[in-house]
Amino acid sequence: MIQRESAFIDLLLMEMDKVIVGQRYMVERLLIGLLANGHILLEGVPGLAKTLAINTLSRAIQADFSRIQFTPDLLPADVLGTMIYNQKKEEFIVRKGPIFSNFVLADEINRAPAKVQSALLEAMQERQVTIGDTTYKLPDPFLVLATQNPIEQEGTYPLPEAQVDRFMLKVVIKYPNKEDEKKIMRANISPSGMNKPNAIIKPDEIIKARKIVREVYMDEKIEQYIIDIVFATRFPDQFKLAKYKTLITFGASPRASISLALAAKAYAFIKRRGYVIPEDVRAVCHDVLRHRVGLSYEAEAENITSEDIITGILNVVEVP
Repeated sequence: MIQRESAFIDLLLMEMDKVIVGQRYMVERLLIGLLANGHILLEGVPGLAKTLAINTLSRAIQADFSRIQFTPDLLPADVLGTMIYNQKKEEFIVRKGPIFSNFVLADEINRAPAKVQSALLEAMQERQVTIGDTTYKLPDPFLVLATQNPIEQEGTYPLPEAQVDRFMLKVVIKYPNKEDEKKIMRANISPSGMNKPNAIIKPDEIIKARKIVREVYMDEKIEQYIIDIVFATRFPDQFKLAKYKTLITFGASPRASISLALAAKAYAFIKRRGYVIPEDVRAVCHDVLRHRVGLSYEAEAENITSEDIITGILNVVEVP
């Protein structure tokens, strides 16, 4: 059944590859978020095709796409919508904001103040928005892809740790290699312009695929492996990792265990397998945990990142 139902993944990847060159890692993570019904935080310097990748994915899925450019003067009503007075009818009517789309790109989320960030994060968690005294359900599938720029600190409002936890994955995007960059350059300066993706699947098929992803078999040993990894971020001394005790201020939450299990199932589905293996968990572990491990001043002073800690945990926790 998984073989049959996951056939569209290859078609989707082919359409994405037409436009996005050399960012297979990012594209796979976008699909994991889409199939596991989780939001994604993309971090990378400008010009790495973050916006283009999201736009391409929404075109290939025939879904509604809206982009919100976050700025310091943005208000929650600019994102969610507001009540406006209609003089003709002499009544207030609701004008829905750009959040009422299948794919919402929150560009440079750390540029907007906390009030706007929390309005967006509430919509992400509850999948609904209240305007006036009426609550409106957001469309299904609904996926928020937020980008943040790691190089600028001036005029930014970093996302609070507790709110970053709402994102299922935090994906750090690297520069392409020389060969890929040559292809990107050629595609962008060619007389015919860049390739356009074809719409190959409908949003209903994604909703159906999400149900099947949850049916992917996960053995109890794999479940225990996930719990051990998450608990090693909270109590490193119990896993012979006492050296990390002073480096971690807080470990991953139960949301991390759920996200790690779902992301591993989605990854197995993308690889067209009906069961999860330890490699699936290891493949998505950094993306699920990198924003959920709090670092102490000591870790920052020693230039130790959450990536280093996760790698150390994966090297020590016993693989089933």
